[in-house]
Amino acid sequence: MLDPCCGTGAFLVEALNRIAKTLGENAGDALIAADLKKAATERVFGFELLPAPFVVSHLQIGLMLQHHGAPLSDRKKERVGVYLTNALTGWEPPKHPKKLPFVELEEERDAADHVKRDTPILVILGNPPYNGFAGIARVEEERDLSLAYKTTKRAPAPQGQGLNEVYVRFYRMAERRIVEKTGQGIVCFISNYSWLDGLSYTGMRERYLDAFDRVWIDCLNGDKYKTGKLTPDGQPDPSVFSTEFNREGIQVGTAVALMVRRSQAKGTDTVRFRHIWGRTKRADLLASAENDGISLYDEISPSLELGLPFLEIKVGASYLSWPTIEDLFPTSFPGVKTSRDDLVTGIDRAGLEERMRLYFDPAISNDDIERLLPAAMDTAGGFDAARTRQALIEKGFVESQILRFCYRPFDYRWIYCEPDTKLLDRGRPEYVPHVAPGNLWIEARQKQTMDAFDRGYVTDSLADNFGNGLSNFFPLMLHKQGDLLGGAVSHPNVSVKAQEYLVAIGASHELLFFHAIAILHSPAYRADNQGALRQDWPRIPLPADVAVLKASAQLGKEIAALLDIQRKVKGVSEAPFRKELSTVAVIERDGKASVNPDEGDLELTVGWGHAGKGGATMPGKGKTTERPYRAQEAKALAEFAAILGKKTLDVYLNDRVCWRNIPANVWDYTISGYAVIKKWLSYREKELLGRSLSVDEARYVTETTRRIAALMLLGPQLDESYRMAVKKPYKFCV
Repeated sequence: MLDPCCGTGAFLVEALNRIAKTLGENAGDALIAADLKKAATERVFGFELLPAPFVVSHLQIGLMLQHHGAPLSDRKKERVGVYLTNALTGWEPPKHPKKLPFVELEEERDAADHVKRDTPILVILGNPPYNGFAGIARVEEERDLSLAYKTTKRAPAPQGQGLNEVYVRFYRMAERRIVEKTGQGIVCFISNYSWLDGLSYTGMRERYLDAFDRVWIDCLNGDKYKTGKLTPDGQPDPSVFSTEFNREGIQVGTAVALMVRRSQAKGTDTVRFRHIWGRTKRADLLASAENDGISLYDEISPSLELGLPFLEIKVGASYLSWPTIEDLFPTSFPGVKTSRDDLVTGIDRAGLEERMRLYFDPAISNDDIERLLPAAMDTAGGFDAARTRQALIEKGFVESQILRFCYRPFDYRWIYCEPDTKLLDRGRPEYVPHVAPGNLWIEARQKQTMDAFDRGYVTDSLADNFGNGLSNFFPLMLHKQGDLLGGAVSHPNVSVKAQEYLVAIGASHELLFFHAIAILHSPAYRADNQGALRQDWPRIPLPADVAVLKASAQLGKEIAALLDIQRKVKGVSEAPFRKELSTVAVIERDGKASVNPDEGDLELTVGWGHAGKGGATMPGKGKTTERPYRAQEAKALAEFAAILGKKTLDVYLNDRVCWRNIPANVWDYTISGYAVIKKWLSYREKELLGRSLSVDEARYVTETTRRIAALMLLGPQLDESYRMAVKKPYKFCV
């Protein structure tokens, strides 16, 4: 047995304790201690790269053997089978062996290499490192470990950079040793669970189904990004590694994978899977250790079209037959990534222009700029701060490069859009020419981080990549700028197959675009296909009946209008207001007195956000009061409270002024990964913004809240329209 990343030896100690128990059950004589020591020195092995945990593991195992009456003999120079070595290298003889500075190190290396090359290992278990993306290894043998997972026979090709994570190399090392060397055995790791369904790991999963006869997955969840460390019913779901001193544990979710290969392996097309949630998951896992491996598990058949995910995927019966958004609208652009928000973006246009003119001023030295604008002179990640500034000073400030910028959903700012240098980390110069008045964009991602699908934001502006991950923006129209040979031209962003569909039913590209918006926002569509929507570009059902398409597109236009803060929407953003929205997010001062901006009544001072590391804004708890609806509020909402929330909140700017009556579901509503209102407030805490909110900004929160509420109230109509589209679909052939 081998633990290739044994750390301080915890897994090895438990394995030896289990061996001692088994020996006691089977033999029960006075030679058990000798058998146990033989196992610890000849059959149970550990590899560790770092000297400190290596020493501790020897100490722990030595003490355990002493406890069982089998102390190691100094006279015989006995030692346990834990070696100081890189577990990811040395499995094959090197072409040019390196000479080490000390004989003892060479002896240690040779002993480890003997285990790697000559010992028939049957079981490999452990807990591979959690340091995430580790780039490309410097040792060729280690670098090549993940190559086997970069190609597929049947599954979709891997996407992204996930295969460069360290834990993947440990999986490949273990798989290769069991499958290609010993020919039979067990691999059992607890690790980051991103490989279970991530698009980077399709080749990895395909290989395991071919190489192993049985696969069990105990999904321990506890993920900060996917589930917010909450169970499906909203209870705390800490990491399995949480302790009383660190209650959250690590940030990423984890899973135990147990894979078994027989000597005459035939592979498998199923996976036995179960979820374990909540605070007691370690105890639950231990309590079920003697289970039959069947009754507690669901047997799932990984879908080839979805990349062979090793967990349960919720998907509608016909979902995989629909075209992806990319099949319909073939051109999209990744959002802008500034990496220097504090320098190149601003909530106030005048403030941004003043800052950029300062940056472009040749009379101000780099040292002074570093003091005034620290982000401007921070050389990192391929950005040469001094050289970039010198080049831009020579070019000069260009006022027309200040553009309206969709920084987050409902959070519009300004950006200095510089295309020719690395002032913007990813300026997307190919994207900017297509941003024109009247051109709309749908935001989507190929990989959704969170369980709940919430993509589909619509904007008419240049947009950010929306933080964690990478958002793409699909335009309604593509523009080609004019030149000496001809004037500017525009054409619809639709594929040949999409155009064939439109011709067949007699519809326009605008109808298709707005239909896609409606589908993406349907609660039923999101619920029916929740699992599949995390895996790849969202798929859009196309109705065969043009009347159904038109009705759906009309709903899509309503959504686009609600998401466009510059467009007035009757009943929502302008009077007469809809009855159910009239009492929502009303600005009030305690005691019903008038709100006076001159007395600081519009200052955000209750901790909605604070400055974090590297200039990032970190959200705070702020101040809210949850309560039942008042009689007038309940009467206004009537049956719509079932959609917007059974309770409501008063959301405070400071200790005396609040937005009264923001329904709970509206407050929690997310778009493109963000709880819209909370996120907007976090950036405008007074200590960050440097001023109070303006009157227009305070009313902006009211208007945004009502727009989100109106969007949520469209849900039943959107669901009915979605069902109609699915009922008689057009057969789209990609």
